[in-house]
Amino acid sequence: MEISRREIGSITESDIEAFKVYLYEQERSDATIEKYTRDVRKFSETIEGRDTFDKQELLEYKRELIGGYKTSSVNSMLAAVNCYLEFVGAPDLKVKSLKVQKKLFLDENKELTRKDYLKLVAAARRLRRPQIAMIMETLATTGARVSEVRSFTVEMVRRGTVDIVNKGKERTIIITNDLRSKVLAYAEEKGISTGEIFVTRNGRAIDRSGIWKEMKALACEAGVDANKIYPHNLRHLFARTFYRLTKNLAGLADILGHSSISATRIYTASPGSSFKKDISRLDLMAPDSGAQSCA
Repeated sequence: MEISRREIGSITESDIEAFKVYLYEQERSDATIEKYTRDVRKFSETIEGRDTFDKQELLEYKRELIGGYKTSSVNSMLAAVNCYLEFVGAPDLKVKSLKVQKKLFLDENKELTRKDYLKLVAAARRLRRPQIAMIMETLATTGARVSEVRSFTVEMVRRGTVDIVNKGKERTIIITNDLRSKVLAYAEEKGISTGEIFVTRNGRAIDRSGIWKEMKALACEAGVDANKIYPHNLRHLFARTFYRLTKNLAGLADILGHSSISATRIYTASPGSSFKKDISRLDLMAPDSGAQSCA
């Protein structure tokens, strides 16, 4: 099989900065821009010292990633490089992502339960960390993405809804009366009367890595497996709880901001143990009645 030998110039820091501007103009989220530029920079380091690179180098890079990362991580890093190739006008050099088999069951060892969540909130309160306690409650009771925490302003919370614009799409996060009262009381206690509620000591918006570190730090005190502690798991918890109560998949997709219900189904997967119980109830095992004679 003949591999395309078309070459394009090696990647410089100024190329990466230009790529960042391109992503901004494409209205990509801040998190995507940060990740894509980081991943393209990583690729550029593997071809450092070369004036050009071609499809062969890209395929070798893909093999390197496969040997050291999970499938989902490989695909996300390839997506960044492929986007860069589009940017420089070389879409023919793009490499294919790995095929991912659809997960049928929920991995119980990695999913945060309601009990785990309540333990984390209680631990944060015992350790006098009201901000991370309030953030966890906010994420768990609204289904918001961790990156959307910065959109919670005093004005919007007071109104009872938070408007989010992401990737050219707009959705509204609904805030219950109980959460509204709690968040506003927290803001008042912190002396925040306007603007963003969840900020650092310097007044900057708290980012996802900061939230993740704060949650991880609670693992030991809360007695919760650290492997379960990711801010996004609070969104999963919201989705599973909402679906279990309402069985309204379409409504859940709207709340989460999914354009496809197939994306929402991932959040509502059941643990393998529940399927095992259901299958056992089918009662299709033949009874042990001993050997039967044909004579």
